[in-house]
Amino acid sequence: MARSEVVPVKKLGRPPATDSADTRQRILDLAREAFATGGYDAATNRSLADDVGITSGALYHYFGSKLDLYLAVNEDMQDRVFVRFSEAVEQQDGFVAKFEAILDTAQALNKEDPTLAAFIGSTRSDVRRHADIAEVLVEQSARQRAFFARLVDTGVETGEIPAEYRDVMLEFVTMILVGLTDGVSHDHHRHQLAITSVKMMLRGELVVQSPS
Repeated sequence: MARSEVVPVKKLGRPPATDSADTRQRILDLAREAFATGGYDAATNRSLADDVGITSGALYHYFGSKLDLYLAVNEDMQDRVFVRFSEAVEQQDGFVAKFEAILDTAQALNKEDPTLAAFIGSTRSDVRRHADIAEVLVEQSARQRAFFARLVDTGVETGEIPAEYRDVMLEFVTMILVGLTDGVSHDHHRHQLAITSVKMMLRGELVVQSPS
């Protein structure tokens, strides 16, 4: 009786063009999870290639270096988040309504894919340790700043925000959205409470003014 042989599973080399886009997105998704969990230093091209099921050489076909991959993950994350944010604000009028829509969208995104917020949080540590990452992400963060500035300028135009408080409100918006990702995104209940507290503060419902 012939002895059966165990045939090892071969990793995929360079994929055909029809599979290229899907494989690239799969690499980005798995890399985002890896970077979010351990940061830039913990992930290696070999471990990422193993997770995807391709060779390290095939990985280099898509991204020339780990830094290139990291920056592509960040760009992909920014695209996902700000497309959703833009869609949310376009359906609302006024600063408060638009800001609340962004908060609701942030919560929905965090439920759908917690690695998005986790990756954002991890980049804040990575930029302090790697000047090459910081140099590029400073340029990419301008997109975020510009989006928040347009939101605040809407409030100035509608009269919801006094013009002299424009820069103050811009820092407030930035602080709130950064805090939601860094502080409580890992806990859905606390994330919801934090969002509710911001909404109540915007509406003047959270703090009761003492009679003078």
